[in-house]
Amino acid sequence: MDVQERIQKLRKLIELNSYKYYVEDNPELEDYEYDKLFCELKELEEKNPSLVTPDSPTQRVGGISEKFEQVAHSTRLYSLDNSNGAQELKLWYHRVLKDVGETSQTQLSLLESNYQDIELVSELKIDGLAVSLTYKNGVFIQGLTRGDGVIGEDITNNLKTIKAIPLKLFDNVDIEVRGEIYMPKSSFDKLNEEQIKNNQKTFANPRNAASGSIRQLDPKISAKRDLSIFIYGAIIDKKYNIKTHSEAMDFCKKLGFKVNKYKKCSSIKEVIEFCSSMEEYRKTLDYATDGVVVKVNSIAKQEELGFTARAPKWATAFKFPPEEVWSTINDVEFSVGRTGIITPVAIITPVSLSGSIVARASMYNFDEIKRLNISLFDEVLIKKAAEIIPKVVRARKTSNSKKLTLPKVCPSCNTPLVEADGEVAIYCPNKEGCPAQIKGRIEYFASKQAMDIDNFGQNLVDKLVDRGYIKEISDIYKLTPQILMQIELIKDKASNNIIEGIEQSKNTTLSRFINALGIKFVGKESSDILAQNYKTIDELIDARYEDLASISGIGEKMAGSVVQYFSNQKNLDIIKELLELGVKITNKYNGIVDLRLKNQSFVITGTLDNLSREQARARLKELGAKTPNSVSKNTTFVVVGANPGSKAKKAQELGIKILSEEELLKILEGEKNE
Repeated sequence: MDVQERIQKLRKLIELNSYKYYVEDNPELEDYEYDKLFCELKELEEKNPSLVTPDSPTQRVGGISEKFEQVAHSTRLYSLDNSNGAQELKLWYHRVLKDVGETSQTQLSLLESNYQDIELVSELKIDGLAVSLTYKNGVFIQGLTRGDGVIGEDITNNLKTIKAIPLKLFDNVDIEVRGEIYMPKSSFDKLNEEQIKNNQKTFANPRNAASGSIRQLDPKISAKRDLSIFIYGAIIDKKYNIKTHSEAMDFCKKLGFKVNKYKKCSSIKEVIEFCSSMEEYRKTLDYATDGVVVKVNSIAKQEELGFTARAPKWATAFKFPPEEVWSTINDVEFSVGRTGIITPVAIITPVSLSGSIVARASMYNFDEIKRLNISLFDEVLIKKAAEIIPKVVRARKTSNSKKLTLPKVCPSCNTPLVEADGEVAIYCPNKEGCPAQIKGRIEYFASKQAMDIDNFGQNLVDKLVDRGYIKEISDIYKLTPQILMQIELIKDKASNNIIEGIEQSKNTTLSRFINALGIKFVGKESSDILAQNYKTIDELIDARYEDLASISGIGEKMAGSVVQYFSNQKNLDIIKELLELGVKITNKYNGIVDLRLKNQSFVITGTLDNLSREQARARLKELGAKTPNSVSKNTTFVVVGANPGSKAKKAQELGIKILSEEELLKILEGEKNE
């Protein structure tokens, strides 16, 4: 056997045994035997560097990256809508049955019994970090974080360090899979033990540990962390004739991917029973789960149901009831947010809650303190809101309970607090001079969902504001390496990295820029809506209240806030200064917003030849159209492809105009439909 043949044989043996160990949890070789094979392969490759290939097991740990490149996903990664409890699951299923148009209202009433119609798949929801993996001819070529669902970060080198991710599949296929990176609970405990030994900060929970580990610029650090993955979705070529989600998962498993167990359910009742059985069972697992994902099994029906702006209509996430524990309030801290709102936070005796140690819990506002009758040294029941933020839900008195004194002045700047009309919040009105508000605005402006400035976190913001280097968001773009190096622990290379991150953030989109301004009531999604309706920041500045209020998803309250923000001359001066300092704003909606189909409603049924239904809906939405799944008297057009369902018949009954795919394409291209 020549060297090349031996190398190929060793790679196959190592790949197979990695799969047995890390995916099937059923090792066939002892550790020393596996290590012996790996060492032999490494030695042969070192002697024959021309025979080294990217998919070799020896190439899992690469070099250090200077930064993670942003890359667009081939197909958007959507979020999931939640169903909290059995009744919400039934309502979701009701909508699914109604939207596919295969059942009547009378039949829908049978949901309370054992009505069976559309097959569903239930699988545990892994509490980790979503990623997409791309393979060409069976070789792993790229891995991206979820990011905002449209654009992710290229973390290929780090993902290669995860043994459960195959570098070479068992078949030479082109495929893209979606999965959830996680850290086993046992590995999480070991990691925190090491952090304590090294006098380093511990991680709050396995999800944070997994996220922090996979985004290390040095893959060697990622390799030391024991990470794994479960694949939950795939984009598979139609030539493989995959008809259902369960078939897709079985296909992925045969290729060498780690796929979690799933259950096919013929009724929503069966799904609810599965969710109930998992609530206790999940606590025995070595990985964190926060619910069950329920999906329509048929891929054809998934395509028929489509998506909302943020989530698939054919799937939902059943959330387990949050864990609750009792603790004691030892103190109350009043924090000041970027908008001046004062938020009371309970400092409690540390307790273990949903996989992490909790020492602080939100009390939201002063009305909540009164409603719950909270005092110092009360025993309080703590749970995690949305499985993330610990909050106080109940209080009971103790012999040590002491009346809580509420603040009259801002804890950051000593300005007297005020109450806002029609709101439960109490504010610090000193927007320009309150250090906490200034820090909050700057930190938000630099955050990932806003201007996305690398290496510009809370600690740096605190130091820059405290030392007077930054007073407004525009001051960020006036920083120099020399200024940064006056701050302790920031060296030459670190200061240059920060400046590079600031420079790169200058090229941004209109939706990100709007969000970064921190306009009251305006968040990420509403910023996106505004960017769809206005071409430039100048157009938005000149927008009238009436026009803003009429936009779906904006409304009167938000419209008033936008108008008020741009009526403030100081805000306009800061925006002008940002542009003068080099910030360039483009509109991701092709620079020109074309809403010629605004207020029109298109329902698509059947199979289209040139577009998928998802692509057609996306094109229509870009032009301002609505794309509901069901036909009603408010529907403008019904687009009919091959093998249409009952929607075409209903359109005829209601007298709604029916379009062919050819007519739809003409509309999309700008031709009028007579």
